[in-house]
Amino acid sequence: MRVLLLGADGFIGRRVTDRLLMDQELQVTVLGRRDSADIRFDLTTGSPGALARFLDAVAPQVVINCAGATYGSSRTLIRSNTLAVATVCEAIRRSREPARLVHVGSAAEYGPVPGGVPVSEAAEPRPVGPYGVSKLAGTELVLASGLDAAVLRVFDVVGPGAPTASLFGRLAEGLRRALERDENQVRMPDLSGYRDFVDVRDVARAIQAAAVSAATGVINIGSGHAVRARDAAQLLVRASGFEGSIVEENRQVLLPAQAVGAGGDHLPGHLPGHLPGHHHQPGPYLPGHRLEGQRPDGRAVPGEPVPWRQADVRTARDRLGWRTQVPLEESLGDVWLETACRV
Repeated sequence: MRVLLLGADGFIGRRVTDRLLMDQELQVTVLGRRDSADIRFDLTTGSPGALARFLDAVAPQVVINCAGATYGSSRTLIRSNTLAVATVCEAIRRSREPARLVHVGSAAEYGPVPGGVPVSEAAEPRPVGPYGVSKLAGTELVLASGLDAAVLRVFDVVGPGAPTASLFGRLAEGLRRALERDENQVRMPDLSGYRDFVDVRDVARAIQAAAVSAATGVINIGSGHAVRARDAAQLLVRASGFEGSIVEENRQVLLPAQAVGAGGDHLPGHLPGHLPGHHHQPGPYLPGHRLEGQRPDGRAVPGEPVPWRQADVRTARDRLGWRTQVPLEESLGDVWLETACRV
């Protein structure tokens, strides 16, 4: 099968490239802006007609679009996540033999969702901010294109190669600097929210499965579990051996590295929230440490919702035959292993 891969240099794209090249049944061509690409082309400035000519030359049976931007100005996000997708869809329509399209979307397209409830593909998208809006616009273009197409709405991706601007990329770099400088604090943004973390290598497997399947429409790609970012962060802290504290900005929450596992119930492999829809209680209350949603005495504060993101992954299981394989502990351990090489 001939595959044209877009966005091979990104966090997800690099892992997809590795995955596809291991499959001897696939013939992979990379299109992108860098010299390493087989075909040099900028999706944000190139015309659909020019891209269609490349498609006719390669004659791919599947186009995988991992290209896009996560950070930047509103203009950058719209050009990368919406305009570029319009170019891809129009080029495929114009090509002599229209290929199947697998497009990488984002859970940010859903926007805020009720706590404790896995979000399904049928949920009404209500994105907040230019990133989510630009990604949703790209998804809508794919769904309205009339092409044989699937959109994988990927939840919170972690694992080796995580950008330093990402949550755990930032934490790993902060831990590295603290260890190098013998500092005892690392500052992070608020970690009270619950997120559905999925390893980038599992995402690559899902994209490969979608490429060779007949599934169409939107498909959620996540672990199916909601884990508090604070608990996940402590797994990375433990992997690093850092014995200081994590200070959450704005909320002034101080988290000793020893907090996780202090009571024996938050050890790796037994993270709270590992049942779909299960909203666990925070870990042991530490006097003087204010947890999100609690008063200084430890009692709950009404009317302070905790941000929640959890995928309903039944569609991915049923239509792609896909499940996650890499545990969160292993994923974060690999993030630290990669970062530690720079210590």
